[in-house]
Amino acid sequence: MKTYLLFLLLLPGFQFTWAQDSSQVVTLEQVIAQAQRNSLTFRQAETSRETSYWQWRTYLADYKPTLSLAGTLPDFSRSINPVTQPDGTTDFKQVSLNNSQLNLGVTQSVGLTGGQVFINSQLQRFDDFNAGATRYNSNPALIGFSQPLFRFNKLAWARKIEPLRYAESQKKFVEDREVIAQDITKLYFDLLLQQVNQSIATKNRTNTEDIIRIAEEKFKLGKISKNDVLQLRLSLLNTQIAQAEADLAVKNATLALNSYLGEPATKQLLLAVPGHLPRLQVTENQALEQAQQNRKETLAFKRALLQAERNLAEARQSNGFNATMFATFGLTNQAATFADSYGNPENQQQVRIGFELPIMDGGKQKSLRKTAQANLKLTQYAVEQDQLEFEQNIRTQVNQFEMLKTRVAITAEADQIAQSRYDITKATYVIGRISITDLNIALGEKDQAKRAYISSLRDFWSAFYNLRTLTLYDFEKNIPLTLEP
Repeated sequence: MKTYLLFLLLLPGFQFTWAQDSSQVVTLEQVIAQAQRNSLTFRQAETSRETSYWQWRTYLADYKPTLSLAGTLPDFSRSINPVTQPDGTTDFKQVSLNNSQLNLGVTQSVGLTGGQVFINSQLQRFDDFNAGATRYNSNPALIGFSQPLFRFNKLAWARKIEPLRYAESQKKFVEDREVIAQDITKLYFDLLLQQVNQSIATKNRTNTEDIIRIAEEKFKLGKISKNDVLQLRLSLLNTQIAQAEADLAVKNATLALNSYLGEPATKQLLLAVPGHLPRLQVTENQALEQAQQNRKETLAFKRALLQAERNLAEARQSNGFNATMFATFGLTNQAATFADSYGNPENQQQVRIGFELPIMDGGKQKSLRKTAQANLKLTQYAVEQDQLEFEQNIRTQVNQFEMLKTRVAITAEADQIAQSRYDITKATYVIGRISITDLNIALGEKDQAKRAYISSLRDFWSAFYNLRTLTLYDFEKNIPLTLEP
């Protein structure tokens, strides 16, 4: 696994005067792990995953039986109604009525056919308060089904699409966690680079102050000109400006990282430089294979095509001939008392077939069908293009990753050489064998090499976590990334 070395060990000659005793020394891996547990971005990812889970449960519930109790208690009315008499005249009678009913039913959807089967038990009570009469009508058991014919079956299509959608959401959560690692890597190295700049500014100011003291003694002895002393004093002013700018940049970068982590804005962090790079070899074919197995895009492509095919099937089946068959069989009885209404029930049957056949629709059905067909073709082309871009992105990232490993090694060596050259140049200047111009050149090259090394580390680790995100695969352990880290 990756090991980390602090600046103090990795970069000899650097003094971290900006570090406070209260500063916490952390590594890139530690900061990523913290962000993947506590950051607001991670909580958003968890909430999105939870939402997808309950959407999945909603889909599953469509295929499970439902039990419901419905009723009207009471339905009372008192009014004067017109009543036609035997001789044809109309008389007005006062009526006082109450109708109450209860219905207990179990319904089960049939995903294969798109129909429903149900079992109901119903009881009705009628009261005529003026006549003092009460009647009961019961249906102890009523079994039936409702079956659409030649219609679009949304349940059958949902069974094909929704499992893919849920699997996508699980992979998306893993991807979101890796995106957090990418975000943290950027913020981490933003702060690390500013801390390096701060350390460089501090060291340069200290060195310049020391050199000025030596130069002033040389000036008194007539070994250097007044111009050299003034140039050094100007350099000191520039280092003071660089120090102030570096201090501000560190504060801003610290605030950005703490904000992402959900830490107090004033918390001080002393960042470690990743010492050894992970030893791994990644090929294009290996990365492509893992991406196709692990990434949600593979499922998303399938789902997009299925969704377009579903829309075409709906356009074809929802706007042409369709029919519905409805049938029930059960028991029924009516009586003046509740108990008698359940005694000696009689058979009850009902069969009904309804249909609808559009005869003239002004070409609407054809237009909807052609639109769905065109959308299916468009989706096929879009998916094909997305697949090509997806593969190209992975190939590009693998090649870039290999290049960045080489770049880190080169910049690390250049950093050591530039540091050694500056140390030699500084010592040579002290004994008066080179000019202040040569010293400033060596100083600039040293600082530039240090920044280039840190920048190459940033690019490498960004590419490393980007490759993990693109493939959802841990190339160090040779295992796919899963829901649990």
